[in-house]
Amino acid sequence: MEVAAFDFDGTLTRRDTLLPYLQRGLGWPRFVGALLLSGPWLAAFALRLMSNHRAKARLLSVALAGRSDEEIARWTAAFVQDDLPAQWQPDMLARLRRHQQLGHCCVIVSASPGIYLHEVGRVLGVQGVLCTELASRDGALTGEMATPNCHGQEKVRRLQDWLLARGLQKPLALHAYGDSSGDVPLLNLADYAHYQGQPWVRKPSAHRAAPRA
Repeated sequence: MEVAAFDFDGTLTRRDTLLPYLQRGLGWPRFVGALLLSGPWLAAFALRLMSNHRAKARLLSVALAGRSDEEIARWTAAFVQDDLPAQWQPDMLARLRRHQQLGHCCVIVSASPGIYLHEVGRVLGVQGVLCTELASRDGALTGEMATPNCHGQEKVRRLQDWLLARGLQKPLALHAYGDSSGDVPLLNLADYAHYQGQPWVRKPSAHRAAPRA
């Protein structure tokens, strides 16, 4: 079995999707408020003074704590149906479809949150979605992460665990697609890898990109 692992934001899509998702659900006034309350954490991350895990945790806590599962489901349905179609990268979506036509096992491996990424995976028909999961208690989000941010080396760990659980720890070939520095460990793991649509050469310091939460 051949496996194709796709990053999501900036790879299958043209841009980051977390902020548009939050804006869609919160509306502009509350969205701007959440950004202001998270501003010091986001600025520290941009300056490489704080990990992406801590910065993202702050934003998600401010924006989502206390939101009911039903409300999140409505946000997700509207976002996936109305906003996401304009964000697809046609060439990467074609690559995904080609892998599916060839019978390859296709997986999304992304730092984006599972509150909407699992629905995206269902729409795309992939076999797995490995992402940043958020904690829920008594029918509402707590604002905390239930898993580590699925970024960098965590992408490799999550994919290896997922493959092992399905008896695919040694696939015939692993294909990987990414677009940022957070995808480098996954690209280096693959037999065939592409960075921003181009073949990847295994150089850990190459193609340095702006950090992404």
